Amino acid sequence: MADGTAGIGFRHAATATEIVAVVRRALILSGLDRGHLGVLATAADRADEAPIREAADILAVPLMAIGPELLAAMDARVVTRSARIVATRYTGSVAEAAALAAAGPGGALLLPRIATERVTCALALAAQSVTQGA
Repeated sequence: MADGTAGIGFRHAATATEIVAVVRRALILSGLDRGHLGVLATAADRADEAPIREAADILAVPLMAIGPELLAAMDARVVTRSARIVATRYTGSVAEAAALAAAGPGGALLLPRIATERVTCALALAAQSVTQGA
């Protein structure tokens, strides 16, 4: 069942290869099987950029654009606090907020944000997986 969500934050210079590498690293660190990844999610204003679209294509998952209101609504549930991101996005971590938003109501953070120089990634599970112990 593809019930995992990968939230992605990335700088303008990031490449699809970098995004895919961070997602694969997150899957390994979390112990989540690749077959459980159902969606990549990122901030809506970045979702049309080539690197994130190419990464979704490479990973063969849909890309979900998360609006600013929903990202901000996830702030109480994120565990990472970046002062720069709070000031511009009203949430502590775009990656964590996007992953949680894409997982839907009752979803849970599986792996807090991991980061490289240009990409951040966090993983969340949809509610049915949380209650079933994925």
